[in-house]
Amino acid sequence: MSRRGIALLGGLAILLLALPGVANAYLLSVATLILYLAYVGQAWNVMMGFAGQLSLGHSLYVGVGAYAAASLFFHFGVGPWAGLWLAIALSVALGCAIGFLAFRFGISGVYFALLTIAFAEFVRIGFDHLQWTGGPGGLFLKVAQRDQIDLANFRGPPEMYYYAILCLAALAFAGCAWLLRTKAGYYWQAIRENEEAAQALGINTFRWKMLAVAISSAMTAVAGVFFAFYYNNLFPEQIFHISRSIEIILGPIIGGVGTLFGPILGAALLTLLSDGITEGLAAMGWEIPGVKHVFYGVVLLAVVLFLPNGIWPPIARRFGLRR
Repeated sequence: MSRRGIALLGGLAILLLALPGVANAYLLSVATLILYLAYVGQAWNVMMGFAGQLSLGHSLYVGVGAYAAASLFFHFGVGPWAGLWLAIALSVALGCAIGFLAFRFGISGVYFALLTIAFAEFVRIGFDHLQWTGGPGGLFLKVAQRDQIDLANFRGPPEMYYYAILCLAALAFAGCAWLLRTKAGYYWQAIRENEEAAQALGINTFRWKMLAVAISSAMTAVAGVFFAFYYNNLFPEQIFHISRSIEIILGPIIGGVGTLFGPILGAALLTLLSDGITEGLAAMGWEIPGVKHVFYGVVLLAVVLFLPNGIWPPIARRFGLRR
C-alpha cells in the first residue's frame, strides 16, 4: 500500500473501534454482519482469489463448523473454545477430501465448483435427517443472551460480538496480507494465472492447492462457530443452502477477487445498499419477497459488465492507495 492506503487503513481501524460508542443497536448489528461477510470473504478469497480454485459450496464449512461447536455445547456443555478445534478439524477434513478427489483426478474449473456444491448439498441432506442435531426443526442453544461478558461460553452483549468479529476480520486481513508475501502466496498466484506453466517450473500444484483449501476451510469454520453463538439457532436449510455460499462470494467478487480490501468493500456496499432498499420499501409499506436477491443479481451483473476486476482496483488506482 502507498502512504495514502496506510492512512486509509488507519482511519478505518479508528472508525471501527469507536463505532459501538455512537451506533444504536440496529447499526451495530449491521456493522457486525458486514464484518462477518468481510471475514468469510477473505477466507473464500484464499482459495479463489489467491489459488484460483472456484468454490460455490463454502456454506459447507460454515455449517459444519457451526454445528460442531453448537452440538458440543448443547449436549455436553463443552465451551465454544474447545468446540472450535473440532469445527476446524472437521471442516479441514471435508475440504481436503474434496480437494483430493478433485485435484488428484484433474477436476478443475466449473466441474470443481459443481463438486463443492454437491458436497454442501449432500451434507445439508444429512443434517436434515440427523435428529441429534435437531434435524429440520433446528438446533437452539440453551443459554440465553447475557448482559455480562462471559468469554468462556462466548456470551455477552452485542458489543462483545462486534469486537470479536472485528478482531477476526483484522486477523484475516493481516494474515492474508502476510500469505501473499510468502512462498505459498507466490506459488498460488502462479497456479492461478497458469497452472501448466507453474507445473513446468517445478511447482507441486497438488500440494499448494490442497494447502489453500485447508486454510480457507479452517478460516470459514471459525466463522461458523461465531455464527452459531451469535444467532443461537441453526437450521440445515438455512446454513447449508447455496444462497449462503453466494452471500459469501459476492463480497470478494464485487469488491475485487484476489485483493485485500475487495472483500471488505464488497461486503459493506452489498449489506448497506440491500438493507437500505429493504428498509426503504418497508417504510413505504411495500413488502417484496426476494428483493434483496434481485438486488444482488443486478449489482453482480453491473460489476461483471463494467468492472470485471471489481470495484476496489480502479478506486485504488484513482486515489493512489497502492504503489
